[in-house]
Amino acid sequence: MVRVKFAAILIGPAGVGLLGIYNQIIALIATATGMGIGNSGVRQVAEAVGSNDDERIARTVITLRRTAWLTGALGMLVMIILCVPISRVTFGTSNYAISVALLGVTLLFSAITTGQACLLRGARRIADIARITVISAFGGTLISVPCFYLWGIRGIVISQILSSIAVLATSWWYARRFQTVPLMVSWPESRIEARSLLSLGISFMGAALATSATAYAIQALLVRHFSLADAGIYQAAYNLSGVLVGFVLGAMGADYYPRLTAIAGDHSGVHRMVNEQSQVSVLLALPALAAMMVFAPLIIQFFYSASFAAAVPLLRWCILGILGRVFSWPIGFVMLAQGKGTIYFATEAFACGLHLAAVALFTRIWGLDGAGIAFMALYIFYTGLMLIVMRRLVGETWTRQTLKLILISTTIMLLLIINCRLNSNLIGAWSINICILSMVAYYCLNQLLSKSQLGLHELFARLRG
Repeated sequence: MVRVKFAAILIGPAGVGLLGIYNQIIALIATATGMGIGNSGVRQVAEAVGSNDDERIARTVITLRRTAWLTGALGMLVMIILCVPISRVTFGTSNYAISVALLGVTLLFSAITTGQACLLRGARRIADIARITVISAFGGTLISVPCFYLWGIRGIVISQILSSIAVLATSWWYARRFQTVPLMVSWPESRIEARSLLSLGISFMGAALATSATAYAIQALLVRHFSLADAGIYQAAYNLSGVLVGFVLGAMGADYYPRLTAIAGDHSGVHRMVNEQSQVSVLLALPALAAMMVFAPLIIQFFYSASFAAAVPLLRWCILGILGRVFSWPIGFVMLAQGKGTIYFATEAFACGLHLAAVALFTRIWGLDGAGIAFMALYIFYTGLMLIVMRRLVGETWTRQTLKLILISTTIMLLLIINCRLNSNLIGAWSINICILSMVAYYCLNQLLSKSQLGLHELFARLRG
């Protein structure tokens, strides 16, 4: 958040837009060349650790690390070779080709980092993952802000490269603690071991590639149809809408995915865990989303600047889309845990195609705000699609308790956006918003404490103690 604030001040909407497009290009090429090992690697490590077979664990770790190096080198070469076409397709000119080629270095470092993160996630080293996240965020900020200050927009590429090195160093420091038994594994043996890693990973890669390609295409579409500054405004709204919830879901997913993988064959266990995770996710996310809906103008001003004021309505539409992501997020892991790569790819590709088509159509009708409306519409559809998939894979979907919580949260968010957009009485609008926020905070906290077998009185007693 601090890094984004300085970026907004030092390089403006156009710089934020350019930074977002560079990130989309990196994500697209990394996904295309990464072979999906970010997901399949976690699954392989989790299964190996669960087997308690030291040799199998060592073989899996060695193969994963070698694969990460190879995919990273491939991504870097692709970025360098295709720098001119990428620049022309994205910006309509080859002036950005050198910058694109230099960013190829980050693909190598990021791939190695991904391999190391897979080890920690698969082994459920949750504390180490949290430390890497925090240290990397601080390091990236300390690197990026001086680059933006000294070189402006030209400092974006330098900051990206140096930040990727910092993240790699941090992940290596913690991953080296994951000790395995000494084992000599030849490259032919690794190639055999890698087949199962890549066979599932390619399906995941296809799904992730569809997502990355869609995000890239949306950014390119906004640049072509509007401007680089408008693309930056959309990027600001999109990033802010998911930053708090993304942090929560990412932290929970680090533990949830390996646990779900361990019981993937037990349908009743999967059904129970998905519903438990859904309820906790909504209870954690709802207060944050409600607060962001109410304080959207202040949040944009605080984390960006006055030049990003047009992002406020976009942010509110995106927040409704993020609520749908919270609903569908625990269900999506079922396909990953059960290794249903084909179904996963089909659902993700279809949803991505629909998202891109909705952006193209809605921006023609509602202008830049149409991109936020399209994001909301995507997750209305996607949540329904995930429920259909879950019923097919597990035989059941949401319990009555989960459905009740989802209906309550949806109603609350709809009331807030209606009040924020249509209530012209400033005092009345804020009174209603604060009242709703207070009730939401109390309800969610009380529900979370009851699930952890604590009450408010017990919590306050512990705090006083």
